[in-house]
Amino acid sequence: MDVQSKRLISLDVFRGITIMGMILVNNPGSWSHVYPPLEHAAWHGWTPTDFIFPFFLFIVGTAMSFSFSKYLSAGKTLKQLFPKIVRRTLIIFALGVFLNLFPLFQFDTVRIPGVLQRIAICYFATALIILGSDKKWQIFWTVFFLTVYWFLLKIVPVPGFGAGTLDMQGNLCWYIDKHLFAGHTWQAAPVPGFDPEGLFSTLPAISTTLLGVFTGDWLRSNKSDLEKVTGLFVSGTFALLLGSVMSIWLPINKNLWTSSYTVFMTGMALIFLAMCYWLIEIRGCRRWAKPFIIFGSNAILVYVLAGLVGRIIIHVYVQSDITVKEYIYTEIFKSWAGSTPGSLLFAIAYVLFWLGIMYIFYRKKIFIKI
Repeated sequence: MDVQSKRLISLDVFRGITIMGMILVNNPGSWSHVYPPLEHAAWHGWTPTDFIFPFFLFIVGTAMSFSFSKYLSAGKTLKQLFPKIVRRTLIIFALGVFLNLFPLFQFDTVRIPGVLQRIAICYFATALIILGSDKKWQIFWTVFFLTVYWFLLKIVPVPGFGAGTLDMQGNLCWYIDKHLFAGHTWQAAPVPGFDPEGLFSTLPAISTTLLGVFTGDWLRSNKSDLEKVTGLFVSGTFALLLGSVMSIWLPINKNLWTSSYTVFMTGMALIFLAMCYWLIEIRGCRRWAKPFIIFGSNAILVYVLAGLVGRIIIHVYVQSDITVKEYIYTEIFKSWAGSTPGSLLFAIAYVLFWLGIMYIFYRKKIFIKI
């Protein structure tokens, strides 16, 4: 397998689009006025917003294929790399917990799971699998997690609800999170005690990351660019069809991160990456991608900073009953554009604000790596 020395710009662009999407959907002017495509599906089903998190985990896996191949080609072992893996895992996890604590630092009710926490766990598990097994075993673990998760969701009885319940309340994920993280789950979850980034549903999320690794392996191969992009399109289409068929028995559900959701969203990610690869690596069309490259070059940094500032502006008041965010949304956007359009414009302005900040980092070649 040929490890490419050049940086895969299309993957940077894909990462940048994804992190930009994260910031956009996480920061509307008003949560009461959001266009439906910019909200997660209430339960079963999907919206474009449901693409974002699996896309990011898929990208994490793809990038790991490139980075870990360099370690392996240099003769590094799991024992040698383990401290580095643990350090990175703990830093990402701690950043996630800090975001949940900030700015009130209410330790008695702090949410323990979260987006960065799930990324950390998936990174750790995937790293151990990559470094500790060959390709056959990596495929085995990917299928194993998806199959076992599906099987347990369906057959393990939840006290008071029975087996196979996939409603908001009564599913196995809800039961585990409610008891394991009692009082420390997401307060805005569909039902109390549930967390969309809970422990049990992390199993199929690891498979999402591993599927990204396999994609990175394909892109590092000696195939021609045309073969690579064709393979991405074909496998993406197959995954979409397979995920749709699986959904007949196990609905596509982001909150539960069902096995069908994992496969379906991997198909979406493959097709999206194929389009980026075709435009950038084959056609050489890169001008349009500059903003996304800027975001992608400091993805974790901009996610954390945007989250911190987003929390500050809802806790700092310009008047006794008006927060900074409410004031900006109402006076600058809602006043002339209306409630829902103004809410979207606020989110777009917030993205552009961070694009400006990250442009400064990019120009000065400041890239924060964990």
